[in-house]
Amino acid sequence: MKRVLTIQDISCVGKCSLGVALPIISAAGAEAAVLPTAVLSAHTAFAHVYKRDLSADMDKILAAWQAEGITFNCIYTGYLASREQIGTVSGFLDRLPGGDRLVFVDPVMGDFGRLYAGFPNTFPEQMAQLCARSDVIVPNLTEACALLDEPYREDYTQERLVELLRRLCSAGAKCAVLTGVSPADGTDKLGILKYDSRDDSVFTYFGEHIHTDQPLHGTGDIFASACVGALAAGIPLDDALALSVEFTARSAACWAAAADRRWYGVDFETALPYYIGQIRAYTDKI
Repeated sequence: MKRVLTIQDISCVGKCSLGVALPIISAAGAEAAVLPTAVLSAHTAFAHVYKRDLSADMDKILAAWQAEGITFNCIYTGYLASREQIGTVSGFLDRLPGGDRLVFVDPVMGDFGRLYAGFPNTFPEQMAQLCARSDVIVPNLTEACALLDEPYREDYTQERLVELLRRLCSAGAKCAVLTGVSPADGTDKLGILKYDSRDDSVFTYFGEHIHTDQPLHGTGDIFASACVGALAAGIPLDDALALSVEFTARSAACWAAAADRRWYGVDFETALPYYIGQIRAYTDKI
């Protein structure tokens, strides 16, 4: 069984970060280990949030793992609370054994052209250094532009988006995957655009675009966690990305159809049987 270490915060209420990563990665058949960066009473869409930063504990947890000789097949980073935590995680990559492990970075920083509250303008520069050490990065358009210090705009052509991904890879990442992308022909779908620097290839996949009357919280975490779980199960990256797009869309559709839906998180639990079935169908062929 593969062991995946996911490094991000835990929101005690709200379907995001570790609250999403743990069940999805486990459902894929991998052991999910965690390094929490912070504990929040609820995610930041709530009006009242208590937050405890765990930066001071991260090195002590790593030291205990080193004493036990614990290793990981994949390291998956999500929300990191500060520039200092990014530096700490970069240090972990040097200190944790396992040179053939997968490094998967979701550079959680912002959306809709703005950085999230509390992130200084220097945050993307530090995050770019972590992305440069990754095998796969999955930014949205806001995050891709921030990593490249590129002005944000929403009217990029697909050719221009591929160029952005090439630039991200030229900084060190092997594969860059842009999330939340629509097809170039204007079809009402939503998906991903991937550039792989190892063979100069481009891959796209689009699923159903679920329209709702309010924001869908946590879909990025659902997508990234599903992709990591699929990769840990031995599924090739392109197939893992396609499955993750479909699972995220089904999760959103389940939420939209539920009479008792909660505003603060998407109903990924109802869609988990589909995800598990797809993982098993693929692994049974191996």
